[in-house]
Amino acid sequence: MFTGIITGVGRIVDLHALGSSLDHGKRLTIETPPGYLDDVGLGDSIALNGACMTVTSLDLPQQRFTIDISAESLARTTGLGAAGARVNLEKALRANDRLGGHIVSGHVDGIGRVSHFAPVGESWELRVMAPRELGKYLAYKGSITINGVSLTINRVADHAEGCEVSINLIPHTVENTSLGDLSAGSTVNLEIDTVARYVERMLSAGLNPNKEPA
Repeated sequence: MFTGIITGVGRIVDLHALGSSLDHGKRLTIETPPGYLDDVGLGDSIALNGACMTVTSLDLPQQRFTIDISAESLARTTGLGAAGARVNLEKALRANDRLGGHIVSGHVDGIGRVSHFAPVGESWELRVMAPRELGKYLAYKGSITINGVSLTINRVADHAEGCEVSINLIPHTVENTSLGDLSAGSTVNLEIDTVARYVERMLSAGLNPNKEPA
């Protein structure tokens, strides 16, 4: 479990295919900021751009770690398949940590596309077109995770091609996450609010009380 509060920005320095076919995944080597791995052990969970991954090896002198990502996960996420790409990092939540953002599972629900990213005053306006099927989970002043960052939705607009959310990014967020690398057309990992997921399930289940359980 995570909170969507980014604790470091890493960089993918190497990708190694785990097999010769498209059914095989890749091993990623991630370079981290100095000291970031001091409290990390093998098997720990770290979210990369919002996708929960398991540390498979550590190289503390080089401040690097590896993760193995399946072909399925590569197909359902974005930003994890290119050497040199910067990635948002968050270590798994401890039981005594502050919940600074919102409850984040590290499971990507869909891929969005940046439709607008431009400065507005001292901040930046980010607009992302989410898949239509995620629209029912997105609400004004609700939470959404974009590339692992917990953010508050300022506006929602439904379109034929999807649901566009508008978000205000303060300078701190732009400077301390990889969201500052985005531009119109960029793809991003999206995770909906966990509470919204359960509310939708309870409401949809109640619409058909005579339906037999699966």
